[in-house]
Amino acid sequence: MQSCNGKRWRSEVIGEAETSVQGRYGPSTLLAEPETAQQKLALVIPTLREADNILGVLDRVRSVLDPLCVPYEILVVDDDSRDGTDALVSAVTAQDPRVRLIVRKGETGLSGAILFGWQHTDASILGVMDADLQHPPEILPQLLQAILDGSDLAIGSRYTLGGELGAWNPLRKFLSAAAIWVTWPLQSARARANDPMSGLFMVRRSCLSYVTFQKTGFKLLLEVLVRGHIQSVKEIPFAFGLRRRGFSKANFKVGWDYALLLARLYASKFLPGSRG
Repeated sequence: MQSCNGKRWRSEVIGEAETSVQGRYGPSTLLAEPETAQQKLALVIPTLREADNILGVLDRVRSVLDPLCVPYEILVVDDDSRDGTDALVSAVTAQDPRVRLIVRKGETGLSGAILFGWQHTDASILGVMDADLQHPPEILPQLLQAILDGSDLAIGSRYTLGGELGAWNPLRKFLSAAAIWVTWPLQSARARANDPMSGLFMVRRSCLSYVTFQKTGFKLLLEVLVRGHIQSVKEIPFAFGLRRRGFSKANFKVGWDYALLLARLYASKFLPGSRG
């Protein structure tokens, strides 16, 4: 229960604090939120061996969201890390039921974890951020305010004015810029993002209703921009931080999955009859 300026909000918890789910591969569809859903934020934090970081990120997220007087819940979607992440999150849940743990078994992948978390909430505003603190939680109030002010999609952006890539080497910066450049023909002119590769964003659930997304891969935002019912985008600058603990999940498979996603999106947009 949260108290703020005389108002008391209750964030409804769906099901048990921890849900263990066997993985299923293939596309994933988000349905419209129930008519009784509150104006509420659901922030998904996907984890894979993030035991060293998860408590810090949960503390910082709650500290910036608590003063906002908006009901919220945090869904930690863990891909069966077996490093103690589940026990740490369960301990937090016992003290704060707004924090929920969902463990996926037999399946990995960032996009699938995000979608799975979104499917397990009735919130009208859906968000995601990384667990490694490379995304600063302190930007979350600005993203939420952008949605409350009318934007369909609010993005934590490294490529808008004021954003920074951090201590990346020249090759990584070049590859990132190239990956963004190839998205321009796919994006709508009315709702174009400078940083369609960001993993830090919030979106209205209604803009994703009945849209089918691919669960494989790591770049869900690009699919949201291309396939979602997005009419307006707000980008909030941030400086991409350094991973403090643990190991990066970036590898060849991430690049391969991105290439496959681009192929599907280009096919669905430019090849008649293709479903992507």
